[in-house]
Amino acid sequence: MKKTVELWRGLEKRTEELVALAKLAIEEEDQPLAEDIDKEAKALLSQVEELEFQLIFGGEYEKRNAIMAIHAGAGGTEAQDWAEMLLRMYLRWAERKGYRAQILESSLGEEAGIKSATVEMIGDYAFGYLKAERGVHRLVRLSPFDASHSRHTSFALVEVMPEAESEVEITINPDDLEIDTFRSSGPGGQNVQKTSTAIRITHLPTGLVVTCQNERSQFQNKETALKILRARLIERELERLAEEQAKLKGEHVVAGWGNQIRSYVLHPYKLVKDHRTGYETSDAARVLDGELDDFLKTYLSSTLAEAKDEKA
Repeated sequence: MKKTVELWRGLEKRTEELVALAKLAIEEEDQPLAEDIDKEAKALLSQVEELEFQLIFGGEYEKRNAIMAIHAGAGGTEAQDWAEMLLRMYLRWAERKGYRAQILESSLGEEAGIKSATVEMIGDYAFGYLKAERGVHRLVRLSPFDASHSRHTSFALVEVMPEAESEVEITINPDDLEIDTFRSSGPGGQNVQKTSTAIRITHLPTGLVVTCQNERSQFQNKETALKILRARLIERELERLAEEQAKLKGEHVVAGWGNQIRSYVLHPYKLVKDHRTGYETSDAARVLDGELDDFLKTYLSSTLAEAKDEKA
């Protein structure tokens, strides 16, 4: 609460200073100062609009950190390279947003790219924003791995889960866990390779399996794996509630790989299009470099409008 108050008091102070400077610039007809004021006013307006947008996040979990999982679809190296491109896109987005991104687990592809990766996004409203990215992402391009450079279509699945704030929310019975240790297969020092530091946890009631081998110690890997497991259990509960609501509304809930939400076309033209909202841009390079806010805000605003219509 203190952080929130300080933020708004700071905006108030900046506004008062800009008004005083504007009066001075008008009185003295100082054009360079007026240009600086205009630049600062636009930056201030952008920040206020961002804070106003966050008011749409009214759910229980929206303000939390997020745990994002990216999985390459069928298609071998092509799909694995696409999964790594998505991972880079989200890491760049987090950097632009001022969030801290930590890769909790990753599985490298045989030739290039990644088979899967799990990332913790740390920052206010990380889950609120990134929940818009859940679903299948489709890439169309000329293959860099094909000697004939033919056009390929690749798919990757993105999962986004809210991070559990405490163990109280999700009660995990130790008797429900099957914990196995094995040697890490990833990069690391001699100690990592020679000792069984990697952890695999199976949640017997649900069949969920989580592995972690990125940390140097068995204890760290276990803690990270439990963090991911808690997030997945929360996500399952959210999906269950969503399915119950959908049944009440008479809708069919499509799960898994059928949820194609966005296409990224790099050949024969450049286009990134969100199939849920129709929002699109021809600047594919900018999007793949982490400029996602327009897509996120358009989708989240549309879901808010739908929710209001349903209540009406």
